[in-house]
Amino acid sequence: MFDRQSFLGYRVMISAGASGIGRAVADAFINAGAQVQVCDISASALADAEASLPNGSIFQADASNPAQVQAWFEYAWQALGGLDVLINNAGIAGPTAAVTDISDEDWDQCMAVNLRSHFLCTKRAVPIMKASKRASIINMSSVAGRLPYALRTPYSASKWGIIGFTQSLALELGEDDITVNAILPGIVDSERVRRVVSAKALARNLSAEAMQTEVLEHVALHRMIPMEDIAAMALFLASPAGRSISGQCMNVCAGVQSLR
Repeated sequence: MFDRQSFLGYRVMISAGASGIGRAVADAFINAGAQVQVCDISASALADAEASLPNGSIFQADASNPAQVQAWFEYAWQALGGLDVLINNAGIAGPTAAVTDISDEDWDQCMAVNLRSHFLCTKRAVPIMKASKRASIINMSSVAGRLPYALRTPYSASKWGIIGFTQSLALELGEDDITVNAILPGIVDSERVRRVVSAKALARNLSAEAMQTEVLEHVALHRMIPMEDIAAMALFLASPAGRSISGQCMNVCAGVQSLR
């Protein structure tokens, strides 16, 4: 849908962009001609990404840490000279356990990485993005942000929080012509999802295979989502075709009806 010319001149920042969905989104924007800056907390993921990402486009930072986010923005601002698209992608799976067994520390960490990181990056991005004529903020939520998810309360609560943040921010930034939307991935074909399925299987005394079968029984298309499909939605929302879309929750989930 988008060729090498589609995003020429676009300046893009992606948190947690060195692996997983973030990496797929980074690759998609780069392949469409954009200038991309990514941060990631993982040194090993950054090292793996460095070979294929443009020179000088990576920065090690914890997106839930205010000082490190500030350092990343100063670095990226110098490299890009402006900002058109912010992808708030940082997130962790968090614990899989009954609410009575979740530690305060695990709850706080999940909220910090999954929700506070969006706030920290957005707070620094908005003053820069007001100068853009094609500004777009895309927040990575989840179908767990619209459906109940037993044994996964910190993760689900953080993803529901992203929906509220997105819709409120879309109204707040409308006068500046900055679009704000959320992508809600479903059961993504990724190592993180496989770890979550295995943890749920253990908690319910099932095999990982049986747990995955049960999960996909509640998906209309009965399959996982390729990360490239999430990236394609991000491209669409940031493109001229998406300029009239704001405050929306875009489900890329193959029709998830409930979470197991």
